[in-house]
Amino acid sequence: MLDLKFVRENPDIVKQNIKNKFQDQKLPLVDEVIALDEENRKTQTEADALRAERKTISKQIGGLMAKGQKEEAEKLKEKVNSEAARLSALETKQTELQTKIKEIMMTIPNIIDPSVPIGKDDSENVEIEKFGEPVVPDFDIPYHAEIMEKLNGLDLDSARKVAGSGFYYLMGDVARLHSAVISYARDFMINRGFTYCIPPFMIRSNVVTGVMSFSEMDEMMYKIEGEDLYLIGTSEHSMIGKFIDTIVDEKSLPQTLTSYSPCFRKEKGSHGIEERGVYRIHQFEKQEMIVVCKPEESKMWFEKLWKNTVDLFRSLDIPVRTLECCSGDLADLKVKSLDVEAWSPRQKKYFEVGSCSNLSDAQARRLKIRVSGKDGKKYFPHTLNNTVVAPPRMLIAFLENNLNEDGSVNIPEALRPYMGGKSKIEVPAAK
Repeated sequence: MLDLKFVRENPDIVKQNIKNKFQDQKLPLVDEVIALDEENRKTQTEADALRAERKTISKQIGGLMAKGQKEEAEKLKEKVNSEAARLSALETKQTELQTKIKEIMMTIPNIIDPSVPIGKDDSENVEIEKFGEPVVPDFDIPYHAEIMEKLNGLDLDSARKVAGSGFYYLMGDVARLHSAVISYARDFMINRGFTYCIPPFMIRSNVVTGVMSFSEMDEMMYKIEGEDLYLIGTSEHSMIGKFIDTIVDEKSLPQTLTSYSPCFRKEKGSHGIEERGVYRIHQFEKQEMIVVCKPEESKMWFEKLWKNTVDLFRSLDIPVRTLECCSGDLADLKVKSLDVEAWSPRQKKYFEVGSCSNLSDAQARRLKIRVSGKDGKKYFPHTLNNTVVAPPRMLIAFLENNLNEDGSVNIPEALRPYMGGKSKIEVPAAK
């Protein structure tokens, strides 16, 4: 959420940013919120004047009563009573105005970083760099669900009966591999100085609206019926929410946390072969990283965060590339975002396995997270987040890039301690 003063003083910048994000339907909101803000400030001025006058008159009434001038005091009391009704009306009006202003400010997008390429959607995202050599073996790579099923590691039919489409059972060595990847990612981030955390898997509505836009909320979140609780779509939500309504000592920054959680998402509109199997699902697990830092350090941390993901995937022999998200592909709170994509030998292309985002002070402003500086002044910190790893989608890249022609899967050396020393997952013998 932007600073209202910034919008008031820089309407042209805000409007151009809206155009750059191809959200022209929001352009009228800028003039509307400025007009509402002006009306709110006028209402505030009138209300403050009435309060000051009432305070002065109250003192006068006390003086008159002390002198025994009851008639004059009663006249002033009548004036106070008449102004009380006006003040009450002004306070009601101000509450309504502030509610409207907040609703609009929550929908006006954050100002994107000047380095962000301008484009309408993800088709115009820009490749930045490749890491590792993409390899296509001289044998056909089956669809990932077939690889898992051949290893007796996936049961979609049973899951469909139990929970419906978009769910799965992982079994045996594939399930173990899933847990191994999560554990390896946890230790990988701890070794890079991040504090490990397991957060709440449900959050209240004020946290939801603090960490994401309304459109994201509708597309992603599952609500618990009869409760002010939502299942998290990523642990970033509850991790940033950890700091809600707090004043953080500047000396404690940066806060660097890595968190494990299950994640739950509606995934509206999923279709096609890549949405079958375990590519796009309603439930998965994830290792995440978040940073709360000084504003001047957020660009540096952005670079560090995405490099962590690249380094993790490369340590598992998976080629990846980075992709700069264009303006139209950025969620409203983000100022800059970079996707990490893994190589798929079967598809002969890259696909998304993680996303790194800088949200500047948008989440902090919504959640009222402030920092107490050396001079005693308060300011909003910047927040960033990035996916460390999110199986089972990550397992697709892992299995395809480590598959042998006989259906067995090689285990990279870094992962073997988490797999009981195994160097390979073998295809079970037919019974």
